[in-house]
Amino acid sequence: MKTLISSILMLTLISSGTIQTINNSISDVTFKIGNLSFSSVKGKFKGMKGNISFDPKDLVNSSFDVCIDASSINTANEKRDKHLRSEDFLDTEKYPTICFASSEVKRTTSGYETTGNLTLHGVTKGAIIPFQFKNNLFTGQLKINRFDYNIAPETGTIMAGKEINITIKCAIN
Repeated sequence: MKTLISSILMLTLISSGTIQTINNSISDVTFKIGNLSFSSVKGKFKGMKGNISFDPKDLVNSSFDVCIDASSINTANEKRDKHLRSEDFLDTEKYPTICFASSEVKRTTSGYETTGNLTLHGVTKGAIIPFQFKNNLFTGQLKINRFDYNIAPETGTIMAGKEINITIKCAIN
């Protein structure tokens, strides 16, 4: 009986349009971080999965629970990508995903904002992601301090900058 009720609830939510499916072929997370104090490294992650329930008319019941595949990191340099996947940086064998789970979604003067928890490299911290939503596409940006997530603390800030600029592009069907 419990399974039947859960199935009916899921079908109701899907048919009402409140649960959206991520279009993984065009969704990604890009990043930029300082390198050697005078240049920067850009890259991206693919493999976005999770649950999105977003209704601009019902933000109280809107939510994001999304993860990306940490091993999908791509900076267009295979040797560097292998190093970034290693224990020295992301340790993707031990921490295979980077996840965000919202606790609140609200409207702002420039679009929307979601507050929640970002889990990266086994560390969970509060995060606020301002975002826009247009034509079934979410776009958002945030900055994080890699030291807050214990990513290569011994590296210092010359080889890899302290702040990581992140851009999220998530398309839904």
